[in-house]
Formats: sequence, structure tokens, C-alpha cells
Amino acid sequence: MVYRNRVRYYLGQSRNGTFSAFKNGLIIILGATLVAVSLQLFLVKNYVIDGGIVGLSILLSHVFHVDVGALILLLNLPFLAAGFFFLGGRFLVLSLFASSVLAGETYILAPFEEVTNHPLLIIILGGLLLGTGVGLIIRFGACLDGTEVLAILFSERLPFTIGQCILIMNTLLFGSSVFLFGITEAAYSLATFLVAYKTIDTIIMKT
Repeated sequence: MVYRNRVRYYLGQSRNGTFSAFKNGLIIILGATLVAVSLQLFLVKNYVIDGGIVGLSILLSHVFHVDVGALILLLNLPFLAAGFFFLGGRFLVLSLFASSVLAGETYILAPFEEVTNHPLLIIILGGLLLGTGVGLIIRFGACLDGTEVLAILFSERLPFTIGQCILIMNTLLFGSSVFLFGITEAAYSLATFLVAYKTIDTIIMKT
């Protein structure tokens, strides 16, 4: 209950006057930047996927050769609309802002080569950057992934953390990556996500 109340606190800071659009905006930009670096310089070009809408966007970007950031923004719209009804207009605005920043930065970083091809570095550095970025964005009132909206809502009603809810919802997605990229890359993807989801929970739960 304490954990879930803490999540609600971050999503409702404006109610007690602690919300700062400038501060939250800067932190969200930082978080989106970390996610963009993780995606374009560690994960996408090494055929390692994230979970949720981000992971689905990576899969589709390889199939249809469309920019991953644009797909993330497009596929998130229905989930963000649902988030508006449950979490409020400020959540929707900040989440659209976060997704737009991510889309722009993934486009800018797309021409750059991956930093490393070493599996351990991809898993650890890619997962830490991804989890830190997503955690900061959630902590400061927004999200980048439609499944995060569902995870936030489920975590307030079920005895699971946000990271655990996200992990449960992504089992099928990681399974499908086996058929597109192969079992080795799918295993790397799952390992990377395990690092990311633990980092998400650490960032959100930090006082």
C-alpha cells in the first residue's frame, strides 16, 4: 500500500502544490534522452527489444523500416487517451511531451552506430539507461509506454509493483521476438528487460 500510494503521489503532485512544470519537464527530457540513447545506441541495432509498446515498435521498425520513435508515439495514443480518463489531463500532456521528445531524439540518433556489440554490455548498460529513463519519467508524472499506463493502474489494485506488472504483460512479446530475431536475441532482450524493470522500481521507490 505504501508503494502504491507513492506512485499516486508522483502522478498527483499538483494537488498539494508541489508540482513544478519546469522541473518535471526537465526531468522528463532527461529521462527521454536516456531512453533514446539506450534504444538507438545499444538495443535496436543489436536486435534487442524492450517490452510493451516500445518493444512492439522495435519489432515493427525492423519489419517495415519505419523510425522507432514515430511508431512509439503513434501506438501509444490509444493508451494515453485511456490514461487521460484515469490519471488526468496533466498526465496526458506530460506523456505526449515525453513521447514527442523521445520520437525526436531517436530520429536524431538513428544514423549513429551502436556503441557496443558485446552482449553483457548491451544487457547491463542498455538496461540501466532504459530503466533509469523510464523510471524518471514515471516518477515525474508521465510515461512513455502504453503498458506503463496499465501497469500504473494495476499496481494500485494488485499486490505487484509497476515493474512486475510490466514484466508480466510482456511475456508474449518476448516470445514472439524468438521467431523474428532468434532465441539468442530473445534471451538478451529478456535479460535486458530484467535489468530495466528492476531499475524502474528502484527509481520510483527511491525517496
